[in-house]
Amino acid sequence: MAKQGGMGDAIFINGYDLSNDTKSVNTASPSTLLDRTGIDKSAMERGYGLADGQITAVTYFNDAAGKAHPVLRGALTSKLVTYFRGQTLGKPAAGLVAHKTTFDMPRPQDGDLLQNVTFMASDGYPLEWGVQMTAGSDNATGAANTTGVNFGDDIRAAGSSFGLAAYLHVFAFTGTDATITIQQSSNDGGGDPYAGITGGAFTAIPTAPVTQRLETSLTQAVEQYLRLAITTTGGFSSMDYACMIIRYYTANRNEGAYS
Repeated sequence: MAKQGGMGDAIFINGYDLSNDTKSVNTASPSTLLDRTGIDKSAMERGYGLADGQITAVTYFNDAAGKAHPVLRGALTSKLVTYFRGQTLGKPAAGLVAHKTTFDMPRPQDGDLLQNVTFMASDGYPLEWGVQMTAGSDNATGAANTTGVNFGDDIRAAGSSFGLAAYLHVFAFTGTDATITIQQSSNDGGGDPYAGITGGAFTAIPTAPVTQRLETSLTQAVEQYLRLAITTTGGFSSMDYACMIIRYYTANRNEGAYS
């Protein structure tokens, strides 16, 4: 893959697509460093402590419904924040379950009115890098299966035995219900039919906006190709949504969150 810029990216915050209201975004994966220096050393010895995660964004002031100001000004409650590098199926994405820790509104001399917001990991998960399962915000109009995504490459194994996690934003929904389930195959359905992964079904969607993070057992076998299966019992006519998946490739979730 060639070198890339950051054109055409997206950021989703708690079930809202704020990409057009966002001027810049920064992701960070800091870790606590533990001082383990012995008295026989003349330089520091350090080990890794707790993993962390942070997403900061500079947004434009927009007070329309569902836009940056009403979405971001709210109480300091847990948020689901997802960054898409480009908006293409299979491209990298980062997810974070976070608290909003700052919400500043600078008005620089040029007259622009901005909002600086910081999200920091809140529920025991670090910033997790995974793969886009939708091309940015996608639209579904009924039951369907999405295109399979290859999670195997020259760095990561074709399959893994350490489970997965997934982040879902539903921006708009018209209908009764929809359920999104993660399915797997060893060869993109070519002789090995796609089948649901144990623990890989999101809670049924009755409305929007909604967000969900799911995590399978960390000993769950995960095959090379993954896709989303959308089903419904009562029917729906339109659903705007975005999803990313992290396939863990070590037994330590915090070391394996970079699939």
